[in-house]
Amino acid sequence: MSVDRVIHSARLVDDGSVTDDAWVAFAAGTVAARGTGAGWRELAPRAVDDAHGAWLTPGFVDIHGHGGGGAAYDDGEAAIATARAVHRAHGTTRAVISLVTAPIEDLAARAAVVAELAAADPTVLGSHLEGPFLDVGHKGAHPASLLRAPDAAAIDRLLEAGAGTIRQVTLAPELPGGMAAIRRLSAAGVAVAVGHTDADDAAARAAFDAGATILTHAFNAMPGIHHRAPGPVVAALNDERVTLEVIADGTHVHPDVIRLLVQGAPGRVALVTDAMAAAAAGDGEYNLGGLAVSVSGGVARLVEGGAIAGSTLTQDAAIRLMVTRVGMPLPAAVAAATAVPAAAVGVADRFGSLAPGRAADAVLLDDALTVRRVWVDGAPV
Repeated sequence: MSVDRVIHSARLVDDGSVTDDAWVAFAAGTVAARGTGAGWRELAPRAVDDAHGAWLTPGFVDIHGHGGGGAAYDDGEAAIATARAVHRAHGTTRAVISLVTAPIEDLAARAAVVAELAAADPTVLGSHLEGPFLDVGHKGAHPASLLRAPDAAAIDRLLEAGAGTIRQVTLAPELPGGMAAIRRLSAAGVAVAVGHTDADDAAARAAFDAGATILTHAFNAMPGIHHRAPGPVVAALNDERVTLEVIADGTHVHPDVIRLLVQGAPGRVALVTDAMAAAAAGDGEYNLGGLAVSVSGGVARLVEGGAIAGSTLTQDAAIRLMVTRVGMPLPAAVAAATAVPAAAVGVADRFGSLAPGRAADAVLLDDALTVRRVWVDGAPV
């Protein structure tokens, strides 16, 4: 076996468990083999990295993020490259590019840009259209004037522009045409997410039966849990087909409430950043989908109205919060940033694990769960 690189002497966190004194071998951009002890020496790798006992995980997969490093994904190829570099340094080796509400033709043009990028850069998994098919009453940081009910012509235009790379669409299923949209999108291979919605329990359950498989940033921009009106969160908790996104920054959802999610839906909670341009760029004034945003103390809010406007989160920070404040075991927290989101958008056969045959994406974390090294397709970043 010809091996390009071996990472050895690691505590491997993968497949829901920890393997001590582990090694992983990379060849031609994929995981060629893995094991424990000194067996890697027989492979005669071209390059060797000593982990010195640090945690080694698969590369993180973010299925919902809008930018970082001062750049927004809606602003084109250069902005996407800037923001992706920031998140890659924090361990996110693969990402779905989330686009905010815009006129259909503008959104189609942006989806086409992402499609071209995905063809050239395999770390870009495609696009997530968060809007415009959203409830005005739960619009969050989306322009109310651009929100609309879904129709077949709009959906077909977006699918055409995405050229098979639209991974996820968030919509409010209670809108006129909502259920038909779910069926149309899911038939096209798109993961449909219930979000920015006024759906009650019954409407959410109907959406999941129609083919929706994700709950967009659980608790945010939707009815909460009431003892006589369980709402979409409980509907998602009760449906084994549904993955629940959560923004684990300590602001969007209280850690004690996140704990209820992971207890109620073990193995179905996906850590997402929902990061906007201010991620890893500091406090200040920003723009999100044409709306003015002020970031103070790492919290992004609309200048007008004060609604939370995305986050400044990175996935390594989300894992740290899940472990230190939610009390989630490290293997489960890593899965929530790797295998679970990868499965939610249909790429678990390639990403989210360091099993042989998967992409050679890896992250080395120290004991404080801070990123020390990142590899993409077997090469150090």
